[in-house]
Amino acid sequence: MLLFSVLAAAIAPGIALLAYFYWKDRYDAEPLHVVIKLFLAGVLIVLPVMIIQRGLLLWIGDESPVAFSFITSAGVEEFVKWFVLYHIIYNHTEFDEPYDGIVYATAVSLGFATVENVLYAFTEPVTFGMLLARALLPVSGHALFGVFMGYSLGKAKFSAGRAVKLHLALALLTPLFAHGLYDYLMQTIPSEWLWVMVPFMFLLWLRGIRSVNHANARSPFRWVKREEEIKF
Repeated sequence: MLLFSVLAAAIAPGIALLAYFYWKDRYDAEPLHVVIKLFLAGVLIVLPVMIIQRGLLLWIGDESPVAFSFITSAGVEEFVKWFVLYHIIYNHTEFDEPYDGIVYATAVSLGFATVENVLYAFTEPVTFGMLLARALLPVSGHALFGVFMGYSLGKAKFSAGRAVKLHLALALLTPLFAHGLYDYLMQTIPSEWLWVMVPFMFLLWLRGIRSVNHANARSPFRWVKREEEIKF
């Protein structure tokens, strides 16, 4: 029973956050089976990410918080997520509005974060309070990094010319910077000063919600829905 409770506590935050961002799609909800496919892709990339990170640790070590945060941790994780999204969903027919990038990117990110949370729960001595703290920090952090990636992917998908490459690059660099900064702060701030992560996470959420609203506002389906409401 305790094993099931710990497992549920480790999985629940990722599922809840994915449901939240899925339901924030105001105009044209994505097929659930495609979202689940991307979530499972996030689950599957955990092993190759761990192998690459292990190789980098052996090569460059972990003495430098900057190198570890922005290369070994955030660099590898965000690049692999970006690579999977670009090759699986970017040219998919269901990617038909800017907000779709956010849904699919958060699905991949939260699949990854959920496995990471489960591994932490069963390899470290944890309490439910610690799992709650992880839900508020690393799990929601991964969700927001996914929002930043998906927002730029959505802009790239519906741009033209040089703007496409610019937004594709931002889809990688923006979450990489936010993730790297998060990891750097977690490594370098003394435990008694960890409260400074609260305003940092607040700023991430503020930026994330703004991205959600801007992406929804650019949906080509919003006019269709308005016309349907007027006719009704």
